[in-house]
Amino acid sequence: MTPTKASERQTNKSDGLAQEITQDGEKFKQFAPLSLATLGIVFGDIGTSPLYAFRQSIHGQDPALISGSNVLGVLSLIFWALVIVISVKYMIFMLRADNDGEGGILALLALLRPWKDASFRSRKILIALGLFGAALLYGDGMITPAISVLSALEGLGVAAPALKPYVIPLTVAVLVLLFLFQKNGTARIGMVFGPVMLLWFVTLAALGLASILRQPEVLAAVNPVFAADFLLEKGRVGFLIMGGVFLVVTGGEALYADMGHFGRMPIRLAWFGLVLPALLLNYFGQGALVLRNPGEAAEPFYHLAPSWGIYPLTALSTLATVIASQAVITGAFSLTRQAVQLGQSPRLTIIQTSPDAIGQIYVPVVNWLLMISTLALVFGFGSSARLAGAYGVAITFTMVITTILAFFVMRGRWGWNPVIAGMTAASFMVVDLSFLSANLPKIFQGGWIPLLVAGIIYTLMSTWRRGRTILRHRLKETMMPLDTFLARLDENPPVRVSGTAVFLTSHTEGTPPMLLHHLEHNQALHEQVVLLTVISNDVPRVPAAKRLEISLFRLGFYRVFVNYGFMQSPNLPVALRECGRFGLKFDLEKTTYYLGRETLIPSSTTRMTAWRQAIFAVISRNAARATAFYSIPPERVVEIGIQVEL
Repeated sequence: MTPTKASERQTNKSDGLAQEITQDGEKFKQFAPLSLATLGIVFGDIGTSPLYAFRQSIHGQDPALISGSNVLGVLSLIFWALVIVISVKYMIFMLRADNDGEGGILALLALLRPWKDASFRSRKILIALGLFGAALLYGDGMITPAISVLSALEGLGVAAPALKPYVIPLTVAVLVLLFLFQKNGTARIGMVFGPVMLLWFVTLAALGLASILRQPEVLAAVNPVFAADFLLEKGRVGFLIMGGVFLVVTGGEALYADMGHFGRMPIRLAWFGLVLPALLLNYFGQGALVLRNPGEAAEPFYHLAPSWGIYPLTALSTLATVIASQAVITGAFSLTRQAVQLGQSPRLTIIQTSPDAIGQIYVPVVNWLLMISTLALVFGFGSSARLAGAYGVAITFTMVITTILAFFVMRGRWGWNPVIAGMTAASFMVVDLSFLSANLPKIFQGGWIPLLVAGIIYTLMSTWRRGRTILRHRLKETMMPLDTFLARLDENPPVRVSGTAVFLTSHTEGTPPMLLHHLEHNQALHEQVVLLTVISNDVPRVPAAKRLEISLFRLGFYRVFVNYGFMQSPNLPVALRECGRFGLKFDLEKTTYYLGRETLIPSSTTRMTAWRQAIFAVISRNAARATAFYSIPPERVVEIGIQVEL
């Protein structure tokens, strides 16, 4: 090789390395702002756990158990819970189980729906599990704001015991303002979420590090032997303490559900780069404090701060818990929209609060129900320590369900070997079931409340889904094939009037019954007749280029399919405006929309029990009107009543 060629090769190699470094730098520049934003939206729930999780673990069961070895044992359990459950299960594994970038239990369930290898009974069980897991998240949405804000404001009682009577009134005031603000959207304050939470995590790390430096032997708890010895020595009590330890990972499902807002890489960068180190430093700092002074185990978080810093820390804690609560509430809104679009919930009023951010929505009925439930929990339990007894039960059940669904995703969507998929799921399930068993006694301490709420929501969702299925079958039995209908029009043509009629129908074929009713009573048809079906797909978003499918029939009839993803809010006038690109042109100002309004008649011949028929009828009557849900101008709508026997 000549020196010139060697020099060229070395130059090319250097240029390639420089280009790779530049690309990595560009990726970091892209991910860094998103990672900052994740601090407020994704990690708010798990980030505020230090307020109560260690205290509940070390002090909640029996204050007499506080000793050096026990503190190290609890810290070891906390360390390995964060590593195994959050870092391994969620960060490395579950974030791969995305549906076109979206996460969460309903997105996971949507991944399973196209899988045909499972039996019909297995698919029904998986759908039921997924729906119940989603319903459990509403229970978490009730408790998280209550326990977070309450635990933050309890710092006032630490700073000045005379202020304790004001903790609950102030908590109620903060929560009421939080829920009242929801209708305005979070676009304005969302910009400050990240910086505030960055300050919060830096504060957590600083307080913890200062305490660890005074008691560095606490770092020995990283050794898993301390966790194993603690569980073996304490037996049943040590097992119950696992219920308190679980509070450090309760935000796992929330961060998985929020993946669609930012993507997996910014979430992982924020977790491993800041959130995990800050949490571990704070938990170990609290442990070091209790080792020095066991008497401060009742409120170890606030005692990490000097006396002058408790008031500022309380203010920062309140801001952090409000942000964490906001993330949970927003998650409940997003979950509701997914359920509606996937056909698991009746139509609800969903208001888009930002023209730019599709995730910025407001669901009034969910907001008010969450507010009433949260305030009831604050008044009913009165302290974060008592609320901790009810917290965690719903999330442990959800985590178990997530692991079960993940196994079927491994087998059905990823094509993993059954042995590898089974071993992976089993390793997660051992941890999940351990936490679930430890949380079962909490059911009698208030944990039954989120389970009851989840049971009610699951009953409503499953009843709606079953009722709509029966209703579609009943309507399909009365439908006339479109070819037959058009042939009759040839034989006996009606009067045709100018304009376009759009008939909304949930069926993809046949003649809608309301079209037959309309023709029978009015003896006239518009020049153009559009049979329009809205299809909710098992993907988060359908691009505009794939929104429409149009078929032309004779006599001016068209069939139009409008496709949306489960994270999109339908707007039919906007969609129909795009039909001109496919040759279907009409004036929206001269278009009439025909909607069917079914009057449900109970039947003894259906497989649906009488009480569920009654519930379904009530839900149907109170569902949001199609005009509002599909953004149809109400002055252009004609409703046609149809009686249907269930």
